[in-house]
Amino acid sequence: MHGKYLAVLTAAVVIAALSTGHVLLLRTAYVLAAVLLLSAALAWTSVRWVELHRHTYARRAEVGGLAEETIGVHNRGWIPKLWLEIRDESDLPGHSASRVISTLTPGQSRTWTVRTRCVRRGIFTLGPMTLEGGDPLGMFTVALELPRTTSFIVFPKTYALRGLELPTGYLSGGQVVRRRAQYTTTNVRGVRQYQPGDAFGRIHWPTTARRARLYTKEFELDPIADFWVIVDLDREQHLGEVPDREQRPVLSWMEPFEDEIDPTTEEYSVTAAASLARHFLGVGKSVGLIAYGQRRVVLRPDRGDRQTGKILSDLAVLRAVGRMELSELLSAEMHQFIRHTTLVIVTPSTSLRWIEALRELRYRGVASLVVLLQADTFGSAPSSEGVLSALASHAIAVRRLRRDDDIASALVGTSARHNFARSARG
Repeated sequence: MHGKYLAVLTAAVVIAALSTGHVLLLRTAYVLAAVLLLSAALAWTSVRWVELHRHTYARRAEVGGLAEETIGVHNRGWIPKLWLEIRDESDLPGHSASRVISTLTPGQSRTWTVRTRCVRRGIFTLGPMTLEGGDPLGMFTVALELPRTTSFIVFPKTYALRGLELPTGYLSGGQVVRRRAQYTTTNVRGVRQYQPGDAFGRIHWPTTARRARLYTKEFELDPIADFWVIVDLDREQHLGEVPDREQRPVLSWMEPFEDEIDPTTEEYSVTAAASLARHFLGVGKSVGLIAYGQRRVVLRPDRGDRQTGKILSDLAVLRAVGRMELSELLSAEMHQFIRHTTLVIVTPSTSLRWIEALRELRYRGVASLVVLLQADTFGSAPSSEGVLSALASHAIAVRRLRRDDDIASALVGTSARHNFARSARG
């Protein structure tokens, strides 16, 4: 029986008792009124003096990784809580910290840990939560909204690209980039006297021993210091359907993660771009990102973990909803590409217009590597053979990526390395 029905019944009995003056009806009205008031009071106090906190161990993960947090409830009042329900409204797929707790005595606490396998990239929200309690008979319930939320970002899946050769040697014997570097590179510019703050690892000991004072090495930029990762997010070029994960059972964090990428050209593109960017940054290269999705994204080339975080954060939220063709994108950003840079283009496009732009950039000393997603393996689309033939005729390096391919193997193909080296020497 719900509280409103009891209230109606109590009101009817009171009216009848007052109308008739019957002693039994009067006593029944007193009992019902007492039960009604006591139940309402217990329901009101059920969510008072209760502390609810959640601790998220990390606010970022990668597809296939774990989101882990601990939820705690503490009764800091002097009235026991007979039952409490915590409802979690997080939008991270498969994640729920909801729980029903019975009998929380004064001063008692309950905690539990929630671990969720991350299956989709993006920015999600952990929270808000709703705390609900009531009386022992379940006639009244009271809910307390806890609006605090925490952002959680899921980066795209990245693969280790062991054996991937970088095109750093194609300018052998040529002119290097005469710019002083503030960090260690493979090219030593010269030596100078030690200055306070210089790293001891940069001290040139032979010169120091010869001149009896400390000298440190100076470095200059690599001949190919900058990599631009360009992701084609033109919505007219992308295919594939995202499976309805809501119809699947939630994957337990203890179960082995099936290394599956959503069968769309968008997801394959983002995964390939993230893997390449992380690899280049991991070996000390300077990497930038260009993509036209929901918005124009241009991250200038930089090094280090901070740049890795920036690139992966952008790739986590980018979607294939852009309205600019790849050829137009290259034309609009042409001024970014200086001599000795390398473009890494990830695209499913079957158009030939953008290949001419790469050919012109090559004459300006800009090398290119194309990761071509064969769209016809993801859905109904024209064949990619025409693009492959055009790239081969211009000696532009290409690596093909099909649906269900092992992405790491496709990006580190021996034939692709051969083509890239040939393109660079050309």
